[in-house]
Amino acid sequence: MDWRALHLFRGEPRGAGFYGACLEYGEALWERGLAARAMLCLDRALGADLRGDEPALRDWPLPYRAMAWFLAHTPPEVFIGNPRYHFQHLADRMNEPRREQRRWRAWACWALARVVRPEFAADPKHVVVEPTFDAIAAALTADGIAGESELWRMVFSEARKASV
Repeated sequence: MDWRALHLFRGEPRGAGFYGACLEYGEALWERGLAARAMLCLDRALGADLRGDEPALRDWPLPYRAMAWFLAHTPPEVFIGNPRYHFQHLADRMNEPRREQRRWRAWACWALARVVRPEFAADPKHVVVEPTFDAIAAALTADGIAGESELWRMVFSEARKASV
């Protein structure tokens, strides 16, 4: 599997098919040792235009748990960049479509990165108000799909327990 799996959706609605392809391609990249690129595929999956009732979501829930797992299991010698920087910039510079939904999903991943990989510092040159746990959860409730906030809270709780 390669980049062409996602290129098929160029110019098309990026719904459930795109979502599934992002997850599959992300797994393929992870298996090849390309952790940073695999995480970017999860980013793209989180940007898919989903209503919440798609069958794909029953089989593959939004990839917050996969993101936390990738963060926790990337070997030290494998390039991952600074996920905290990445999500901070992504959230603060998000554009349409579904700007708020996608923005808060990036903040949700940023919060996971802070818990799972606390050694990564924030970008001191990028001044931004970092949201609280409660603000992220409330925004996912308001702008996410049904059950998204609860899923993220559960993954965040699991990640916090695992990192203690």
